[in-house]
Amino acid sequence: MGAMLEELDYRRTEMGELILRRRRSPSVPDDWVYEVKLDDEMLMSSTVNASECALAELGVKAGGEHPSDVLVGGLGLGYTAVTALGFPQVRRLDVVEYMEPVIGWHRDRLVPMAARLMDDPRCTLIQDDFFEFIKRSSANRTGPYDVVLLDIDHSPESWLHERHAQFYTESGLKPLVDCLVPNGVFALWSADVPGADFLRQLKQVFDVVEPHTIRFFNPHIDEMDTNWIVVCTLNSGL
Repeated sequence: MGAMLEELDYRRTEMGELILRRRRSPSVPDDWVYEVKLDDEMLMSSTVNASECALAELGVKAGGEHPSDVLVGGLGLGYTAVTALGFPQVRRLDVVEYMEPVIGWHRDRLVPMAARLMDDPRCTLIQDDFFEFIKRSSANRTGPYDVVLLDIDHSPESWLHERHAQFYTESGLKPLVDCLVPNGVFALWSADVPGADFLRQLKQVFDVVEPHTIRFFNPHIDEMDTNWIVVCTLNSGL
């Protein structure tokens, strides 16, 4: 019998010890389970990705069927990006990822979605801080994007790093407007139900704010699980 657990990469980062591993699991007997850990915390799993896919589905669909330029904040295992590329109207997909090792996993094809991303000419991986990228793009009026999809922090109230906190305020969100077309879409993933205060902040910046509850089966806990997506749009007249 082969190894039941393989560590594919280990890096020390400013956010903690970053580990990519794959393992066999009785809940998914016919495939490897790929997992990303930061210190002792599980960040993501290849078998629990329904809400990450839903982020792209809801965001891109909200942007309409016209040719679209899409920005993704957070690469991870690539499920949001690959789902976005499944829409024919997506003509360009830029993915901003802060951690260089994560981009390396895809370039070295260590993770299941890597080939689909790396072989698609519409997709560009950018090593950068998404939140600083937005500020610079806003100041320089670069872009604009039709759709921005964000999946970096656990939720608007639970961050991977405290420097991310300011983004989830009205003043932090406003630069997004300059990065979007007039009828652009911003969609956000959250592991927890978005708080009322954060939704109020969004409504100060966007014209329409729609929270979505995503229910899915989690094979690792053998029960239904829940994440949330918030889809925000600007009115075309603004």
